[in-house]
Amino acid sequence: MPKNVIIIGGPTASGKSGLALDLATEFDGVIINADASQVYKGIPIISAAPSAADKARAEHKLYEYLEPSVNGNVFNWLNDAVVAVKEVWQSRKTPIVVGGSGLYLENLVKGTTPIPEVKPEIREQVSTFIEKHGIQSLYEHLLSADSAGASLVNPNDTTRVRRAYEIFLSSGHSIADWYKQPMVQKLPEADFFSINILPPKADLDQRCDVRFEQMLSAGAVEEVKKLMELNLSPDLPSMRAKGVPELISFIKNVISLDEAIELSQLHTRQYAKRQLTWFRNKFNADITLSSCYIGQKDFINDVKKIYK
Repeated sequence: MPKNVIIIGGPTASGKSGLALDLATEFDGVIINADASQVYKGIPIISAAPSAADKARAEHKLYEYLEPSVNGNVFNWLNDAVVAVKEVWQSRKTPIVVGGSGLYLENLVKGTTPIPEVKPEIREQVSTFIEKHGIQSLYEHLLSADSAGASLVNPNDTTRVRRAYEIFLSSGHSIADWYKQPMVQKLPEADFFSINILPPKADLDQRCDVRFEQMLSAGAVEEVKKLMELNLSPDLPSMRAKGVPELISFIKNVISLDEAIELSQLHTRQYAKRQLTWFRNKFNADITLSSCYIGQKDFINDVKKIYK
């Protein structure tokens, strides 16, 4: 069997999941998640995770498999994704990797730096430090211990600051040194077929706004209330998913529901715009759809003509 992998990338609300489902039907596929928010349990509404009906249509992997208390990252996901892809190959089906986290897709397709695994005790040590002292204090420690690594990260980016410091403590080397090493291809035997969805920004904005309103109707506020009951650090990825901080502010009576909706929609549109720019400039695709995917059969036929 050929080691084919279909990759679907594009901004949030562009119709990637719908396309993945239709292609899974065409190519006997299994859908593998490459969205940084959809990996977490407890936020299926906010993260727009696949519904029960979606899962009935096709097998899904790496969705809602991490506890919201976990600080997931691209390196952990990549290892899990490699295992998932190989499992799909063994079942003689087609892996369809879909998501809006461009860095995840880039590392899968192009390769990743050979950074070693962080020791669990160091991860716990850094987590405790952040809870007590905050991310700014951790950045100051990183700057003092590893100025080269600190220069590569935004001081306010919790995930990257934490990762850089963990790597330094665990390996004794700067993340800057690891980035200089040759890239390692985790699936060198794979034949990737990439699809890019690049709709007009105006269409994307409208879909982002409508989707958040649908999330509210589906119970997003109650979902966030349950998440708050876990008393997690606000710096965790699950707590920073689009809509979560804004709805927390509403629940705490800091802002009104209308303000929470407006801010959530704004931040989602801004995120989608950044994704659109990234996928337009950095994601080399075999075929591109210049509109949101809403079940266009002609595009499916175009894919079938090119995909081998």
